[in-house]
Amino acid sequence: MRRYTLTAIALHWLMAILIIAAFWLGLTMVDIPGLTPTKLKYFSWHKWLGVTVLGLACLRLLWALTHRAPEHPPGMADWQKKAARVSHGLMYVLIFAVPLSGYFYSLAAGVPVVYLGIVPLPVLIGPDPELKALLKQVHYACNVVLLIVFFLHILAVIKHQLIDRDRTLQRMLP
Repeated sequence: MRRYTLTAIALHWLMAILIIAAFWLGLTMVDIPGLTPTKLKYFSWHKWLGVTVLGLACLRLLWALTHRAPEHPPGMADWQKKAARVSHGLMYVLIFAVPLSGYFYSLAAGVPVVYLGIVPLPVLIGPDPELKALLKQVHYACNVVLLIVFFLHILAVIKHQLIDRDRTLQRMLP
């Protein structure tokens, strides 16, 4: 069975860890009442994670476009192959949409993004309360959809590992 390249595997797992961390941090920071130093620190870390995920998503997309993924396991149903293609495509869209919507939400709120507290990212739009409200909803909705697709992805992995026993998981393990 062909495996993913070590680069693809590293990007997959690194991004998974960073996305989970950003999601957890996002949930944590919005639950902190008021405007505290801790909340501001978490907002910064959340943004830094988002920018890092966006950069890695660009690398991952370039890698995926230049390196063919392994074939699906023999005997895999056509509907499962199609579901895998659709869910992976949706996940790629979302790993771009979530950080971009968060970035533009920050800008519309009048808060510039300074990566790692050092590198100011371009201010592409000015403060806009109406756009801020819309982008907040878009960012939230994209996160919810990403969470759903993530759990479907995990369920598919479990099914392939425990029921089909087709070693699909081994293609993505280091």
